[in-house]
Amino acid sequence: MRLDYVLSEVGSGLRRNLTMTVAVILTVAISLTFLGVAWLMRAQISTTKDFWYGNIEVSVFLAPNVSQPERDAIRDTLTQLPQVEYAHYVSKDEAYQRAKVLFKGSPALLRNVHPGVLPESYLVKLHDPHKYPIVASAVQTMPGVDEVVTASGQLKKLFRFVDGIQFAALVVAGVVLLAAVLLIFNTVRVAAFNRRRETGIMRLVGASMLFIQGPFVLEVSTAGLMGAAFSLGLVSLIKVVFIDHGIASLAPSVTPYIGWGTVFATFPWLALLGILLSAVTSVLTLQRYLRV
Repeated sequence: MRLDYVLSEVGSGLRRNLTMTVAVILTVAISLTFLGVAWLMRAQISTTKDFWYGNIEVSVFLAPNVSQPERDAIRDTLTQLPQVEYAHYVSKDEAYQRAKVLFKGSPALLRNVHPGVLPESYLVKLHDPHKYPIVASAVQTMPGVDEVVTASGQLKKLFRFVDGIQFAALVVAGVVLLAAVLLIFNTVRVAAFNRRRETGIMRLVGASMLFIQGPFVLEVSTAGLMGAAFSLGLVSLIKVVFIDHGIASLAPSVTPYIGWGTVFATFPWLALLGILLSAVTSVLTLQRYLRV
């Protein structure tokens, strides 16, 4: 297959079907952008889960009338559990000092907090935060224990919500990818119909099917690659606007945020998907509609 002829046919085909080509590029770009965003969300959720679950502490609040033997019994039970990494006793005074630091930006809340009001507790760090029910069941019925609290339940609700957003992004990406496939299908079908006389002559003079179909496939694949390149720029822009200058600047210490390495890792996959989506769709279409 002569390279100069193929490149000439690809350029000519892109120009002849300019409107359809632009539509393919934009549709592929939008669908791949949603996939890229879903990939970034998955990576960020995984990073946040590892960070938060690794720093969860279980709070074992003691009853107001707890006695010293009961404190000691609770401490011994906690430290003997294999799931517990450490158990730190928090007195009423230390709880008050922690509250002053935690609510320093909320004077209204601090006005209602006084020394001796907050209960004593044990802050328990687990080797595996998912083993919280074992620890809770071991101490929650002991004399002197008022309540056992962990943030894992709230975190699970939050992550379920974020997972729902990620799933919605994947659904939208799937719908737009289907639209891209249909648009590519229609573009190739129209191009094959418009060039049916030319391809018929080529077949009569002995041209192979690869030589005939090659320009069609390369034409659509080029549009898919251009759409993928566009999506790469959009994914990078989303990372800068919504992560670097968005949530990362508003809440810098809430969680580690994904870096550019994660973004760059999506580039080859999006480019490959853009090319394969276009090439496979065009080949299957030509098998049906390019009758020469």
